[in-house]
Amino acid sequence: MIIARAPFRVSFCGGGSDIPSFYEKYGGCVISTSIRKYVYLTINKDFKKDEITLKYSQTEIVDDPSKIQHRIFKQCLTDFGVTGVEITSVADIPAGTGLGSSSTFTVALLKLLYTYKEKSVSAYKIAKEACEVEIEKLGNPIGKQDQFAAAFGGLRYYEFCPDGFVKVEPIIMKRSSYRKLESNLLMFYTGDVRDANKILGEQTQNLASKEDKIAAQKKLCEMTHELKEAFERNDVDALGPILLKSWEIKKSLANGISNPKIDEYYAKAIEAGATGGKLLGAGGGGFLLFYVPNEEGKFAVRQALKELKELPFEFDNAGCSVLYTE
Repeated sequence: MIIARAPFRVSFCGGGSDIPSFYEKYGGCVISTSIRKYVYLTINKDFKKDEITLKYSQTEIVDDPSKIQHRIFKQCLTDFGVTGVEITSVADIPAGTGLGSSSTFTVALLKLLYTYKEKSVSAYKIAKEACEVEIEKLGNPIGKQDQFAAAFGGLRYYEFCPDGFVKVEPIIMKRSSYRKLESNLLMFYTGDVRDANKILGEQTQNLASKEDKIAAQKKLCEMTHELKEAFERNDVDALGPILLKSWEIKKSLANGISNPKIDEYYAKAIEAGATGGKLLGAGGGGFLLFYVPNEEGKFAVRQALKELKELPFEFDNAGCSVLYTE
């Protein structure tokens, strides 16, 4: 048996610039951190060597990879030529909540299959191949940041070059600043899950042709550079105002990114003491993230959003990893 896991991520600024229609012309950049919430995958030899058993939210038993219904399982098992195995999947957080679950799953699955094949691969190769699976082979209208965040882990700055290369750079700051950042972030579940592909599909089209949307995305990249410099100066409190401004810009990039209910929750948190926040992921539902710089404000924000489920979390530094092999 082999057990692999990959972390979910929280994106701070720059999301959308990792979409090919934008970065291939202008370049892009994102700052995100992985968190200690994971997708876990196990693989074991199946009792029947000519069968594949998959257990996730459903159970599939097939005698050929081409018959698999789960698109990512189907693509990866076909690519690796793996049969006669049983694979199970569990996650700390549901899919469709804005934390990069699909890409996290893909990264963990590739790590699992390479280990099963007794091959050692770099985090960059895992991330690159996860992008190829999701974007090129399956045609999903998504970006690259989630795959790299799940593979590398940690608080990092990702630069997306027009030629497709991704530069990965850790954010270096004092340990006390790192702890302060972790402590001042609050995350709340709105109760809605959504399919990001519809919103991202529209955003992809907008970033390919509409000048106002392109200008807005460029502004988000500028703010990402500003945030990187602020973090490196140990000015963690700069995150709040940048989140506040970037969220207003992000809402303009496509329809459905926000809605009246989300706007209401957001306004309550800001009034209670959060200096900024955003909806994680493509939009439409999932988790709201807020930066709250003092304890009084944290109490007030929690009271203002007490109808929502809070998700306590810590930062992850390990990225995708194998936990157990036998």
